[in-house]
Amino acid sequence: MSPFGKDIRNRWLLEEDLHFLNHGSFGACPRDVLVAQSEWRSKMETQLVKFFTVEAPEGLKRAKKMLSEFIGATDDNVVFVENATSGINAVVRSWMPTFRTGDELLTTSHVYGAMRQTLHYAADVMGATVVEATVPFPISSQDEVVEAVRKAITPKTKFAIIDHVTSPTGLVYPIEQIIPLFKERNIPVMIDGAHAPGMVELNVEKYGADFYTGNCHKWMFAPKGCAFLWVAPEHQSKMHAHVTSHNYKQGYHPEFDWIGTRDVTPFLAIIAAIGFVDEFGRKNVRSHNNELVLTARKMLASKWGVTLPAPESMIGSLSTIPVPGNIKGSDPLATTLHDTLRDKYRCELPVIIFGDKVHIRISGQIYNEMSDYDALAAAVKAII
Repeated sequence: MSPFGKDIRNRWLLEEDLHFLNHGSFGACPRDVLVAQSEWRSKMETQLVKFFTVEAPEGLKRAKKMLSEFIGATDDNVVFVENATSGINAVVRSWMPTFRTGDELLTTSHVYGAMRQTLHYAADVMGATVVEATVPFPISSQDEVVEAVRKAITPKTKFAIIDHVTSPTGLVYPIEQIIPLFKERNIPVMIDGAHAPGMVELNVEKYGADFYTGNCHKWMFAPKGCAFLWVAPEHQSKMHAHVTSHNYKQGYHPEFDWIGTRDVTPFLAIIAAIGFVDEFGRKNVRSHNNELVLTARKMLASKWGVTLPAPESMIGSLSTIPVPGNIKGSDPLATTLHDTLRDKYRCELPVIIFGDKVHIRISGQIYNEMSDYDALAAAVKAII
């Protein structure tokens, strides 16, 4: 009996007849982790003052230590945030006072929409400009990403946000090669690792970036509202939380640890989430998901008669694939394809418009097996 696939599907609350191939957007939290979170919530409501002043701080220290070990970081440099967007906002808003009219804030053309908008907000307020390095898609090698970023850096570049795993195209960027491009020019660089924790093995402390943020509610199986921000020690005195509260100017950890009354149980449940991953083995989970996606995308490309747009070396647990028929983003089918796949064929996954072409993005998780992708292959052929 396989340790993965349908044999363990009941460890989640997912609808039984749903081919869920969109773990990337919001993740899917296992029942065991939800139970652990519920127990923390019950404890919170039993004695609220003691919980928030004694029990939660102690539990958060344990959770932060476990999380830091998981991502390859020192817990002194890690704080909890609700999501990667919060982490990006905290850093960008803390650094905004250093931006000047004419400065350039650099990212790539595969940037996640919320991050793009955060950079535009800072640019609008400070008179700066957002520059997007044009990374091709289809793409043939990691070198194309590095070269695109290198060409986009100018003397006006003052700040950069680079994805670790891109959301629309599912590419694993070679951040170990990209970060030095900025460091050798003394340009602060932040890595948006929204999809990375649990998908790829992390060594955040050794990358050499100035900032790193990542979600735990996606590939780490934590509840929604659990993410982290890592800040290099030399920058922590300049950091301010994304919400200003009582501990403003009291230091990196005090500011982020208390931003007013909020539900901290997603952070506390990271202990159970990491335990769930360890039940199957961290490397086993990552390898299974990667191999499943690589196999599935080959099958889909063959059945649909399309060319895969990225090499295997740039794929983690996500893959974005063009649909057959050369459908444009402006075609009526582009606006109905997602709902038809979900409602008629019970296949849940995102439809991506990139470069005015219609793609779908598949994910691979340990509750998936090839029958899910076979159903998708047949559904798309029936529609298009």
